[in-house]
Amino acid sequence: MSRKYLYPILIIVVTIVLYYAEKYVDRETEDYPNTSKENDDFSSSEFDDIFLPTSTTGAIITHAYYTLSYAESHEQAEWVAYELSEKHLSKNDIERPYFVEDRQVKSKSADWRNYKRSGYDRGHLCPAGDRRFTYDAYHETFLTSNISPQNHEFNAGVWNSLEQKVRFWAGKYQGVYVVTGGILRKGLPSIGDERVSVPEEFYKIVMDASDGNYKAIAFLIPNKRTNKSFYDYVTTIDAIEEKTGIDFFPKISESLETHLESRIDLKAWGKR
Repeated sequence: MSRKYLYPILIIVVTIVLYYAEKYVDRETEDYPNTSKENDDFSSSEFDDIFLPTSTTGAIITHAYYTLSYAESHEQAEWVAYELSEKHLSKNDIERPYFVEDRQVKSKSADWRNYKRSGYDRGHLCPAGDRRFTYDAYHETFLTSNISPQNHEFNAGVWNSLEQKVRFWAGKYQGVYVVTGGILRKGLPSIGDERVSVPEEFYKIVMDASDGNYKAIAFLIPNKRTNKSFYDYVTTIDAIEEKTGIDFFPKISESLETHLESRIDLKAWGKR
């Protein structure tokens, strides 16, 4: 074979090898967070078991610092649930890690490269800002099972403001419990080779159970730029359950569940 043909063939072969190396090798070589529940005093407590929602997929993954239900057909979690206690509130400056696939998802969570040049942020469901108390906790939020495509103005705007408010409530009420996710349904637009669904709305439900005095607040916000306050998107938990098919608090008493999920009480959360 003449050099005229040999060099182009070598270039093609090297290009193919490099493409697949970038796509798959990092799964084995990149640092992976410690997801053992026994790794420190900050890991999830029995609080999780009391307030975990139902799963419409049956793919519940329990990590050290949050629990999720993975929806393979949408390549993201249908919900992420976690406790945010006072001791979790930290402003530690931790180096931002790479996004890595979640090895506990049997069907494999979506590769982060689906988001490249998509026009959407890799939006955290359990915010990295809620998990700055240890490196492992922070790193765990960068599993791709914990991200969803978010409009940048939404992610950096109203959604970020709501996340900061939740941290404020965690300090004020000695801890809260959070459930969050996108509204997943058939027919959503998607991004990347793995067709990661782009939710049109995201929800966040916050529960305070301090001193046995339960209260809850829920938000349903469009995945787009807005100048409105997150308070303008308060809704009932019942409304989110109707859209998702998820029962968010199946283990509490039926009377308490009905009371919390059917009403809006902004005053209970300091909104006058």
